[in-house]
Amino acid sequence: MLKPDTLLDNDQDVAPPVYPARILTTDAEAIAAAHELARFAAQEASLRDQERKLPWAEIERFTTSGLGSVFVPRAFGGPQVSFVTIAEIFKIIAKADPALAQIPQNHFSILNVIRSVASAEQQQRLFESVLAGWRIGNAGPERGSKHTLDLKARLTPEGDHFRLNGEKFYSTGALFAHWVTVKALDDTGRQVMAFVRRGTPGLRIIDDWSGFGQRTTASGTVILNNVRLPAEDIIPSGLLSTKPSLQGAYAQLIHAAIDAGIALSALADLRWFVVGKTRPWPEAGITEARNEPYLIAEVGRLEVELHAAEALLRKAAGVLDSFKDQPVDESQAAQASIAVAEAKVLTSEIALAASEKLFELAGSRATLAEFNLDRHWRNARTHTLHDPVRWKVHAIGNYHLNGISPARHAWI
Repeated sequence: MLKPDTLLDNDQDVAPPVYPARILTTDAEAIAAAHELARFAAQEASLRDQERKLPWAEIERFTTSGLGSVFVPRAFGGPQVSFVTIAEIFKIIAKADPALAQIPQNHFSILNVIRSVASAEQQQRLFESVLAGWRIGNAGPERGSKHTLDLKARLTPEGDHFRLNGEKFYSTGALFAHWVTVKALDDTGRQVMAFVRRGTPGLRIIDDWSGFGQRTTASGTVILNNVRLPAEDIIPSGLLSTKPSLQGAYAQLIHAAIDAGIALSALADLRWFVVGKTRPWPEAGITEARNEPYLIAEVGRLEVELHAAEALLRKAAGVLDSFKDQPVDESQAAQASIAVAEAKVLTSEIALAASEKLFELAGSRATLAEFNLDRHWRNARTHTLHDPVRWKVHAIGNYHLNGISPARHAWI
């Protein structure tokens, strides 16, 4: 049997197997499943990072545990857990392995796209596939374009079907997915999202991600060469930019949760190293580094900053929950985006600070390859580049000072 990331001689894509997935029923069950997955994923997370070993067993366990369908609406058979729970799930998993947490980020974001703009028939079919264990990957951003919203991929009609052509990068989750979603422009210039089944002729996924952090997300290239699609596998995703929604805030909430998980992991390793391995500074007049007053104060400051970031993360998720069962207006959408942006600023900052301070406080021995502690900073630096914090701070200031709502897209 071919591995899912193996290509045939004619470059035919190979779909991963689908295993039966549990359907969780409550938020508490979802949190418990996340903790169980995290315990399993943490065992070889550092080794996977060192060897760029893709987390196939871990992502399969994620899906079969039922975590992949926790955001499916109750009307379609899912538990539709709260935004607070979603943020907690991603924080828990990211503490164990932030690359594993990032892989299904697009899966969850796209579930909300389906819920917001897909037809009733499309919702039924796509949500049923997710409940059955299908994963959704992303092929949205492109290299060589003017900016991340500039699309060159094209969808053109051909009789009773369509043809899709283009090349994508940063395709996180696509290699592990059963559906690959592709943002493209149709013949009228409107943005659409095509759902391409794995194994469809013309689809090719290449694991060429070489980033120094988040090494095992397989966020590489997707090539679409005259891919044939039926009309029912295309949804009008461009509609999301024409009306207020929680889409951007929701996508950013998950990213903020991943950053918080990275910070938690870095601080845990900092405490472990200082208590068990760091030697005290001679002038301190102490026998254990853990009793150095300056070091204690630095750890205390990091803990305060982490707790502040976590508090804003929970607050932001709560804001989204307060609007989730109703159509949102411009004011509510802006309130949600700003709340999440405030959380994202602090989670980005503490992820970077904790992973950098780890070395200053733990000492030179912490830099040895055998400990692989640099993975925390590499992961934090790579993941926080996803959305520039400087623009979030500007959006927050413009909102509170001038009453100007942030832009409608998935990066605010």
